Amino acid sequence: MAYYPESLIKKLFIKVKEYPRFSDGEIEKFCWMAVHEHKHGVLPSEYDIREIDEDLYLQLLHEFKLNI
Repeated sequence: MAYYPESLIKKLFIKVKEYPRFSDGEIEKFCWMAVHEHKHGVLPSEYDIREIDEDLYLQLLHEFKLNI
């Protein structure tokens, strides 16, 4: 598993919280969107199948689960 700096995780954490219609019930979706935007530079479209960095996604998701 790759390690990402805490500063990146915090930056993405804040980004997720600022998304319109953010919901604690959809944390997985919003974390995926943030990691997609970080990797590809744009939010995913409805049927976007581009890969994301799964290690970064899991680390960000873990951060949210620690803070619930």
